[in-house]
Parts: sequence; structure tokens; C-alpha cells
Amino acid sequence: MEGRAFLWTSRICLTLEWLALGLWVGGLVVLVAAVIPAVFNTFGGQDSGGFFLTRAFEGFNRVVLGSMAVLVAGLAWRRWIHHPAMPPTFAEMAVLGTMVLIAGIIIGVLHPQAVALQVEAFAIKDEAARKAALAAFFKIHMPVRALYMVNVCLGIVLTGIRVNHTLRWGKGQA
Repeated sequence: MEGRAFLWTSRICLTLEWLALGLWVGGLVVLVAAVIPAVFNTFGGQDSGGFFLTRAFEGFNRVVLGSMAVLVAGLAWRRWIHHPAMPPTFAEMAVLGTMVLIAGIIIGVLHPQAVALQVEAFAIKDEAARKAALAAFFKIHMPVRALYMVNVCLGIVLTGIRVNHTLRWGKGQA
């Protein structure tokens, strides 16, 4: 691939990668900083707010799956063609790989378990049994929240790695 086609393909690829990373990190920041507080301050109770947030996070997880596909495909493409401006570094691959692994654990294992426990807990009418079911739900929900926070931190680190790499390359071209 040479000349203009390479330049345009590179621009499109890198733009899509930056957009995907921004959606992944920014989406979670918006959910945590704005949506969660708004839901519990607006909705009438724990049940309706909890179900709404479950649906919001399921939508976010779909965005993450799309972002993962774009980021992994872009990284693989840059590695395959030995991209001169943005060759993927080991640090970039390691951080993205860790993010993908964590997201896979959340989306494929922990989130479905948490949803099942939430549905079960909200269906129980007996107060003592409901309290025990909610305790089981929160026991699984806490690691999910922690892993989301780890992933957002890793996303910020990945952004920094990519910015640093871009600036270092641009400095060498000046």
C-alpha cells in the first residue's frame, strides 16, 4: 500500500481507534459520574433504578464489544503493515489485551451472573429472604464495579501511551 491510499487508510484506521477508545473510556465515565447518580435521585426505588442501570450497562457492554473489535483490528492492521507512524508498542498491546480480558470476564461471566441474582432478589417479597438475595447480588456486583474502574484506568493509561507515542513520532518528523 503506497502513497495516498496508505495515508487515507492510516487516517481512517487511527481515527476509528481513537473514537473507539474514547467511547469505551468516556462511556463508562459518563455512566458512573452522571447516569448512576441521576437514576437513584430520580427513579422512585431501588428496583426500578437497578433495572434501568442494568439495561444501561448492557448497552454500554455492546459499545465496549464494538470498541474492542475496532481497537484490536486497528492494532492488528498497524502491526501487520508495520505502520511507520504508529507501530503498536508492547505496552499498548499489553494494556489493550488486559482491557479486553477484563471486559470479557465482565461481559461473559460476571454481568450475566449479577443480572440473574438481581432479578431473583427483586422478585422476592419476604424482607429477610430479599435481604439475603441482595447480599448475594452485591457480593458479585462489587467485583464487577471494581473491574469496570480498573478498565477505565487502563483506558486512560492506553490513551497516554498512544499520545506519548504520537508526540514522539511527530517530534522525529519535524
